[in-house]
Amino acid sequence: MKKIGLLSDTHSHLEDSVFKYFADVDEIWHAGDIGNLKLIEKLEDFKPTKAVYGNIDTKELRFVYPENLRFDCEGMDVLITHIGGYPGRYNKRVTQMFETNPPELFICGHSHILKVMMDKKYDFLHMNPGACGNVGIHKVKTLLRFTVDNTKVKDLEVIELGNRG
Repeated sequence: MKKIGLLSDTHSHLEDSVFKYFADVDEIWHAGDIGNLKLIEKLEDFKPTKAVYGNIDTKELRFVYPENLRFDCEGMDVLITHIGGYPGRYNKRVTQMFETNPPELFICGHSHILKVMMDKKYDFLHMNPGACGNVGIHKVKTLLRFTVDNTKVKDLEVIELGNRG
């Protein structure tokens, strides 16, 4: 069993409260648009962190983090990318991956809209934690916390950090 803290679209801003909400997680996953290396280093110093780069991230971040990250978590096949879309509206790049080898959990960011839903066509759980930075269309900063246990996502929590600054 592994407890995960999931965030995206920090755009160089990280609320101090994130550390409180992620105090008991085993890993932090960042779905892109990190903003700067200093921010992700704070997360990595706090907890083991997996991340992908987003469309606003610099060459420096793109050198360290991949566009797509696929890995096993507690027996669950996980795919994280920044720009992915939603069930029925995926971009061509991820659709090609799904056609040949869909994951069990697909995570993306970019839209700044929190969504968690099943994809019935590809039979996986889709998650977008929304945005927790101060830049973008969102009004409320959000992140997710959940457990992966025996190839299942359990105890999913939506955390609101307050209004965008």
